[in-house]
Amino acid sequence: MSRAKTVDVVLIGGGIMSATLGTLLQRLQPDWTIRVFEKLSDVAQESSNAWNNAGTGHAALCELNYMPEGTDGSVDPAKAVSINEQFQISRQLWSFLVEAGVLNEPNTFINSAPHMTFVQGEANVAYLKRRYEALKDLPLFAGMEYSEDPYTIGEWTPLLIERRKKGEPIAATRIPAGTDVDFGSLTHQLFDAMREAGATVTTEHTVKNIRRAPDNTWNIRVRNDVGHAAQTVNARFVFVGAGGGALSLLQSSGIPEIKGFGGFPISGQFLRCDNPEIVAQHRAKVYGKAAVGAPPMSVPHLDTRVVDGNTSLLFGPYAGFTPKFLKKGSWWDLPGSIRSHNLGPMLAVARDNFDLVKYLIGEVLASRAKKMAALREFMPTARNEDWYLITAGQRVQVMKKDAERGGVLQFGTEVVASADGSIAGLLGASPGASTAAPIMFQILERCFPDKFAGWLPEIQKMVPSFGTELSADSATAARSLATTAATLRVNE
Repeated sequence: MSRAKTVDVVLIGGGIMSATLGTLLQRLQPDWTIRVFEKLSDVAQESSNAWNNAGTGHAALCELNYMPEGTDGSVDPAKAVSINEQFQISRQLWSFLVEAGVLNEPNTFINSAPHMTFVQGEANVAYLKRRYEALKDLPLFAGMEYSEDPYTIGEWTPLLIERRKKGEPIAATRIPAGTDVDFGSLTHQLFDAMREAGATVTTEHTVKNIRRAPDNTWNIRVRNDVGHAAQTVNARFVFVGAGGGALSLLQSSGIPEIKGFGGFPISGQFLRCDNPEIVAQHRAKVYGKAAVGAPPMSVPHLDTRVVDGNTSLLFGPYAGFTPKFLKKGSWWDLPGSIRSHNLGPMLAVARDNFDLVKYLIGEVLASRAKKMAALREFMPTARNEDWYLITAGQRVQVMKKDAERGGVLQFGTEVVASADGSIAGLLGASPGASTAAPIMFQILERCFPDKFAGWLPEIQKMVPSFGTELSADSATAARSLATTAATLRVNE
């Protein structure tokens, strides 16, 4: 087993997170050496692959799980505003990279797709109206429309209304400024540019473990999955952006910050339609309300998808369970992640989430007929022959210690970093890819505190609003939204 010379940065995993962090570091510290290791034959094959996610460009414009209803019926827009702020940082970064020639024509990775919410039943209609009233005057939600009129909703997207039973209470909101993002294409373009700028991106190489060296650098043991040779790469800084594979690698590093964390894997499927006559009738992403016990990532939605220049429709996701932490992972991933320090929190989560377990069992056992029935709740005219099932990406929800309950299941993302900032990783799922830029800025600030102040002027060139809140000023928010829309050529 050979050992290479020390490099400045090793990025583990070929997804949007590693691609974003590597891109930022190359601009902020161009003299640093960067190596990337991906276990599959190409980058962007797991959660960043276009068909393994919905590409919504999560801005909380339509996702009800970012604005849950309180027990007293109240709605708080704070989390929705926060998610939207984060997505605007990503948009500003992409806009900068388009102008800098790092990214190709915008329509190769981002396209217009109005974001809508659609609900049925009197209680849900009342909730959606309260949500609309709370959001409509906020700067980042400007242009939101609300209607309970079937004719108006049918004008927005006819597939929701055609052959729907008359007299049923329904309501919808719509924001034309929504987008569809091909994170697979975006990830490929970022890695291509990183290679041109000097980074080494190596596929079909599996990182087996990470160990701290006596000088506080990191030894990364890497196996060549083609030639089966092994090597040890030494790095000053390590980022673990390996999706569901991040937990075990961070555990192998021995950092105390990972203690108490576990992972709960959720698999899924989508129904997909490529029939151009049907696709042409639905140009939107339409989200509904999650079933009781369903995880937020399982909120049903009927989406326009633009991948490789071709437009399709996607409906789902249909959640399921497998112990794998990656789509191309191992059946031993879940049991292999159990440690003495996370067993208690994991058991506490199991105790407190019976509704989730019941929901997942029902989803696993659901027939194709039941899946089509769920689609017809959105699209009454859906025909079996126009839709086929595809397997979605694997998601691993974070389980962590909690002082009151012993353990909690967290639906979001969690940055785990060592005290000295020499290693960091990302756990969790939604909103994930859409907020890659702000999450990576968070890592830069936590892991490189001595350099961050010096980097700030360049960061603000890339993201003009960095350090401020767009939501606090209507005029500033409007200018930022208009500028990125013009550069990315969306919503024009």
